[in-house]
Order: sequence, then structure tokens, then C-alpha cells
Amino acid sequence: YMFKDVPKLEKQDDYIRFSLDQMDQYGIEKALIGVSFEDETGQKALRQHPDRFLASCGTEPNNGMEDLRNIRRLHEAYDLKAISAFPCGCVPQVPINDKRFYPVYALCCELDIPICCCVGVPGPRIPMAAQEVALIDEVCWFFPELKFVMRHGAEPWTDLAVKLMLKWPNLYYSTSAFAPKYYPKAIIDYANTRG
Repeated sequence: YMFKDVPKLEKQDDYIRFSLDQMDQYGIEKALIGVSFEDETGQKALRQHPDRFLASCGTEPNNGMEDLRNIRRLHEAYDLKAISAFPCGCVPQVPINDKRFYPVYALCCELDIPICCCVGVPGPRIPMAAQEVALIDEVCWFFPELKFVMRHGAEPWTDLAVKLMLKWPNLYYSTSAFAPKYYPKAIIDYANTRG
């Protein structure tokens, strides 16, 4: 919603400067950005503005040990602050509680960084079962020290998301994917009361 009038950007510096300008306009001190060894723009942003950008990287648990090695190398190079996951976007899809994710969760615990995981019905027209909120319960039980951040709404299971946050102290909700006026009522009520 913030970027609906984005000008055409062609150079790395344009993307970085545009991001910083938007952050300043909306009072955002720091932003979590994705980084990979192939992404020169993310690397440059982190190098030039370490006070404004924090590194995260995605995971593809279907890649097994190579995924873990990549996360570890990125952590050593860029001091990762989070790992992001899109269970429905994996090929093939990997449900939140699938054992292919367990080594990633264990690595997050070891590195003491959160996993920020898309939950609920995905925006793209792909099957949704891999992101059902109920699957988080098993993960939080098996990895009590894992910081698990629900991303992108948890809809239509926001009431369950709230119940699980009451149950598991290291389970969090990110208000990503929605403008504030569209935040789910259950989340607003939770934030204003027991959250």
C-alpha cells in the first residue's frame, strides 16, 4: 500500500535511496531486508547503511544440508537477524510442521535468531494447507526456545493464532501484508488486552 506510486528504478542506488526515503517518510528507523550471495543490492545496502538495514535470508528446506550451509555462511557474512520462510512457496510445498523444516528451526535456535514464517491463506493462487496455523502448535512444543514469528495475516485462523500466542511465549505475530486499517480484529483485541 505504501509503494503504489513507485517510480521506475533501474540502479542499485536508486532502490537503496528509495527505500531509505520511504523509511524516513514513515518514521521507520530500521528495516529487515533479504540478502543472498547473488543479491548485490542487498549486500550494498547492508554495507553502506548498517545503521538502517538488518539482514535476513530465506530458506528452502527441500535443499537439505545445502540450505543449512547457505544460512550459516550468510549469518557469518552478514550477521543475520532472522530467517524467512514461505511454506506454500517451496517446491514442493513444505508444511510448517514438516520434518524438513526441523533442521532449519534447530539452526535458528542455535544462532538465536527468529524464523519469520508466512502463515494462513497465501496471496498467490496456490494450495494453502502447508501454512495452516494449527501446524505451529507442534513446532512450538518441540522447539520451546525457537522464536517463531507469524507473518502475513494468519487468516482465516487469527483467533487460533491469538490462542497459540497465549499458549507459547516465543510465538509472535507480525502485522505484515496489511495496512493498519485492515488488521484483523482478533489481533487488535489481543494487542490491546493480553498481548
